[in-house]
Amino acid sequence: MRAITFGALLATALVGATSSAAAGENNKALEIGKPAPAWKDLIGIDDKKHGLDDLKKASVVVVAFTCNHCPVAQAYEDRLNKLAKEYKGKGVELVAINVNNLPEDKLDKMKERASEKRFAFSYLYDPTQKIGRAYDAAVTPHLFVLDKDRKVAYMGAFDDNQDASQAKKHYIRDAVDALLAGKKPAVAETKQFGCGIKYDSK
Repeated sequence: MRAITFGALLATALVGATSSAAAGENNKALEIGKPAPAWKDLIGIDDKKHGLDDLKKASVVVVAFTCNHCPVAQAYEDRLNKLAKEYKGKGVELVAINVNNLPEDKLDKMKERASEKRFAFSYLYDPTQKIGRAYDAAVTPHLFVLDKDRKVAYMGAFDDNQDASQAKKHYIRDAVDALLAGKKPAVAETKQFGCGIKYDSK
């Protein structure tokens, strides 16, 4: 068949495929076990300023670099929402950060998307893109899990399949559960996949 598939349409935007990797292999800025970059004064969809220091009470922080327009990011919205709801009250905070400056990804559109999908997590905007560069965030979604000391415990993909019904390896959940149990994640890094983040020229 020569039918155009969803995957084919995204071929130029998708980056990589999920696989286990040595820590730091897919990230030029961060290493597992090293302190995570902190954000400060990022405006959220609630029009308030947010920073990593606001989450001092959290045992685990999940950082998801995402956006509005990317079909891959959209495919993970419900999974992010479910994660945020299920771990609420368990010492886990999920924060989504958007650094794309495309018209469809700006703060007004973020508010619309969050309202439509009823996001149960903070959704922050960084038009300077500094925090994305600090994390070497490459795609949407690109995930990072920070431990109680705010060191990077996991980075990469949310799970191993864009189709939730086909996912067999649940990297983020496994990492969060391990940290809550006082252990290190068995898988510390995977290859992120999604639409490439649109960084502005310096």
